[in-house]
Amino acid sequence: MDSGSKRSVGLMARVVERARYLHYSLRTEEAYVNWVRQFVRWSGLRHPEEMGQAEVEAFLSHLANERHVSPSTHRQALSALMFLYKEVLGTDLPWMQEIGRPLPRPRIPVVLTVPEVQRVLREMSGETGLVARLLYGTGMRLMEGLRLRVKDVDFTRRVIIVRDGKGGKDRVVMLPRALETPLRAQIRLARRTWEVDRAAERAGVYMPHALGVKYPRSAESWIWHWVFPSRTLSHDPRSGELERRHHLHEKRLQRDLKSAVVRARIAKPVSVHTLRHSFATHLLQNGTDIRTVQELLGHSDVSTTMIYTHVLKIAAGTTASPLDLALQDAPDDVSAPPPIGGYRASEPGDTARALCTGAAAPRYGAAANEPHCAAA
Repeated sequence: MDSGSKRSVGLMARVVERARYLHYSLRTEEAYVNWVRQFVRWSGLRHPEEMGQAEVEAFLSHLANERHVSPSTHRQALSALMFLYKEVLGTDLPWMQEIGRPLPRPRIPVVLTVPEVQRVLREMSGETGLVARLLYGTGMRLMEGLRLRVKDVDFTRRVIIVRDGKGGKDRVVMLPRALETPLRAQIRLARRTWEVDRAAERAGVYMPHALGVKYPRSAESWIWHWVFPSRTLSHDPRSGELERRHHLHEKRLQRDLKSAVVRARIAKPVSVHTLRHSFATHLLQNGTDIRTVQELLGHSDVSTTMIYTHVLKIAAGTTASPLDLALQDAPDDVSAPPPIGGYRASEPGDTARALCTGAAAPRYGAAANEPHCAAA
């Protein structure tokens, strides 16, 4: 290994160490390490301390113009490099604030109708089917549902406590009555898995924020066990050494949902997050206050929740099309083609026929009072 490679490996270790010191999530840590590694390789294994604004902007330009990444990916790469220079290398130079960030593009989320949700969920069963119903019934994000612990399901109050959600925030969501019995059955299955692990003296589940150090036996306790434990053991994603029981892998749900959408013949680009979008939209359709929906979703700003009101306007069809208004007075034979040479605009519905058949609308000439068809 040459000196450049050794420095690169040492840099990656510093990035990981700093990210964990700041309690970044594992996914953020992995994303930042990936972008820093790409930046170093793109530069020919030069150390970031030897580079500056010109190299950073050139790398970002490479991502936008040659790799054609999306604006969100572009912003993530920029955030990773800002983290590298400011937090890891201790560099806070004026040029860091001068680098432009691509503006986010507002997108209307994909939302399923209630019948479409019913068709999709009917095609899903087992653990993944229960998770899909839970995500639609509570509005939880994918990883929030999969990381659910036994202690956070309160059957007495019929609520679920979402711990360490996006932004490290906790919140409370409803526990659907329809899922009470299936969830109790799932917890009984999880209990059997926990008993097997304890009998085999395996390592406990992952504990967040060093709680395993503060409470050494908590990782092995029942209340901290996963509601949806994986059937197989895996290595700890941070240390890579300790073998323990992880929760259900997200790809299983993603794969099963995709297959269910195909079988249900839904002609929409459905993802797991679509269930969350549908949850919010259907609550608003049923008259739930937008502030309540904001709290259930865990949004910091109500403007984020307002996007679902735009979906409602489209779904409700509150604005009538001018074509529908024009066709109201049209006779039954609007499908008949106009006569050769045009027709007189002397009968009701002539404009409607023109709209429906694709013919030009009649107008009156400037030189005569007789109507004729306008040129295309």
